[in-house]
Amino acid sequence: MTMSTAKGTTTGLAVRAVGVGKIFPTKGSRTDSNSVVALAGAELDVAAGAFVSLIGPSGCGKSTLLRLIADLDQASSGTLEIFGKTARRARIDQDYGIAFQQSGLLPWRTVAANISLPLELNGTSRIERAARVSELADLVGLSDFVDRYPDQLSGGMQQRVAIARALATRPRLLLMDEPFGALDEMTREYLQSELARITAETGAAVVFVTHSIPEAVFLSDRVVVMSPRPGRITDVIPTDLGDERGESLREAPEYFERVTAVREALHGAPTERANER
Repeated sequence: MTMSTAKGTTTGLAVRAVGVGKIFPTKGSRTDSNSVVALAGAELDVAAGAFVSLIGPSGCGKSTLLRLIADLDQASSGTLEIFGKTARRARIDQDYGIAFQQSGLLPWRTVAANISLPLELNGTSRIERAARVSELADLVGLSDFVDRYPDQLSGGMQQRVAIARALATRPRLLLMDEPFGALDEMTREYLQSELARITAETGAAVVFVTHSIPEAVFLSDRVVVMSPRPGRITDVIPTDLGDERGESLREAPEYFERVTAVREALHGAPTERANER
């Protein structure tokens, strides 16, 4: 199965979720009535190379869906494929990289050593590791900081290291769970622009969890709106904002129109393109 990305190319699917649900049993409970339905019947296609954001109220299943894609948890129902594989196979094949709200850098390792960690675990040679670290440090704008330690970096710089580390093995999919949520607004907007540039250069598909409507619209080809628990996908809104995601976009009328459309969808108002996936 193929579909067109917002960038105008026809490629396969990075992620396909069909009827995916997740139920968490309550500790000590012997009955289904006390279980927590975190996600119910999720249907989602993410094209290779596309940027898709998941947005919704706290507890709606955004991070749960991301964790299922990452094989950090297993679905209770439905089917989930990453590049036509099971989530487990995709994880083993290193088809995705992942970044969380906290950078998770190892404090005793330099920037270069943190970026190279996945390569070391993968058995990549020292020469190849050095070349890849240099390439990634340049990509995220940290070439002058490769010998620094995490506690010598700002929060924004630490997140750039985490993104570089997630891209180390050249994954075809990048999973991001509120990576900018703990940052100040100025740093957050700067990193949004940097992420748009980085993903455009690498061509990786992105599934991005956020609580910020402007962030979702600025970054995404499509914004996936989810309902309160039990989490369901209630709307998928294409942004149709083109490939250029520069700072001028934040002042464009069409940008504000999409922000309004996502906000209305979150509050339950129907959109003209509610059935587009």
